[in-house]
Amino acid sequence: MELWFEGLSIFEKIYWVVAIISSVILLILLFLTMIGSDADEFGGDVDAEIEADTGIDFQFLSLKNFVAFLTIFGWSGIACLDAGWSKTMTVLVSLICGLIMMFAMASLFYYLSKLQSSGTLKLRNALNQVGEVYLTIGSKRSSIGKVSIKVQGTLRELDALTEETRDLVMGDVVKVKEVTKNGILIVELLNK
Repeated sequence: MELWFEGLSIFEKIYWVVAIISSVILLILLFLTMIGSDADEFGGDVDAEIEADTGIDFQFLSLKNFVAFLTIFGWSGIACLDAGWSKTMTVLVSLICGLIMMFAMASLFYYLSKLQSSGTLKLRNALNQVGEVYLTIGSKRSSIGKVSIKVQGTLRELDALTEETRDLVMGDVVKVKEVTKNGILIVELLNK
């Protein structure tokens, strides 16, 4: 093994060292990701109160992307050298391959992050939705009842009031016309 490595030119040695070291680091990162850890955990913990969740932006420069760049850069450079390409062409092709890999990984993580859902119910999404009375709602906002309504893809039972002149009973079909500040739906009868 030592004889083989010593027989390489400096240019080839650089590509082999980059490819092997970055491949080992990438395998370690993948292993840590699979067991539920993350490379960012080794840098410490930060506690902060976050006012709004803006999601994960497109992160082109990250540790994982940089290691993936070096891995593809090294192995594509070795492939080019084995094919007998010139040094200039080898560097150019390996740089392009590494950048394509970085872009592909950044895109993958960006689109995967868009699949996440917080699960937090946003009552404003109930506006103009149609539902059914589950527990009697008193006329002229006299008593709070419940409606079964689909909000954010899930059927929910939510508190409701009405301004109708009669009580709304189980089975009445209603439409949400307003949501109060304290999270109570104001509904109107649809099947009059």
